[in-house]
Amino acid sequence: MAIVILLIPLALLFLSAALWALFWAIRRGQFEDLDHEAWRVVFEDRDHD
Repeated sequence: MAIVILLIPLALLFLSAALWALFWAIRRGQFEDLDHEAWRVVFEDRDHD
C-alpha cells in the first residue's frame, strides 16, 4: 500500500508533463496543416525533374 503514495504523485507528474507538451505543440502550430506535410514527403522529388 505504501507504493501508492509514490505512484499517485508520479502519475500526476507524467500527466502534467504530457499536458504541457500537448499545449506547447498546439501553441507552436504543430497541428495547423496536417495534410500538406504528409503529402510533401510523397511528392518531394517531383520538384527536381
